Amino acid sequence: MAEANLKVVSEPIAKAQDDVCEILYVDEPRVKAVAAQMPADETIRQVANIFKVLSDPTRVRIIFALSRAELCVCDLAALLGLSISAVSHQLRLLRNLRLVKYRKEGRLAYYSLDDDHTGQLLHEVLEHVQ
Repeated sequence: MAEANLKVVSEPIAKAQDDVCEILYVDEPRVKAVAAQMPADETIRQVANIFKVLSDPTRVRIIFALSRAELCVCDLAALLGLSISAVSHQLRLLRNLRLVKYRKEGRLAYYSLDDDHTGQLLHEVLEHVQ
């Protein structure tokens, strides 16, 4: 097991009581640099909503399947062992967040990922977990 690069400090940098620091900053320039790069609150909310939607295993399976191939609702339902109605409901949530898109061909709707970012995110997380 690799040893972590941890610096052992014999005295605390900031005296804390009940998890409350008695100083405002340890590294003020670094904090201000990060604050300047922080996305807007609405952007953060949208990111949180995407992660919330992706916290459901069924939706993750749908994203994985669509990262491999464009599929119609019927094929997704068969693949996942779910009803067409259940898959349609999940796809509607994913579509509302612009994670998936569809195209109509006759009476069928074929779904795919809206862009490569969603598939890349999923595969990065899968790689991290494995």
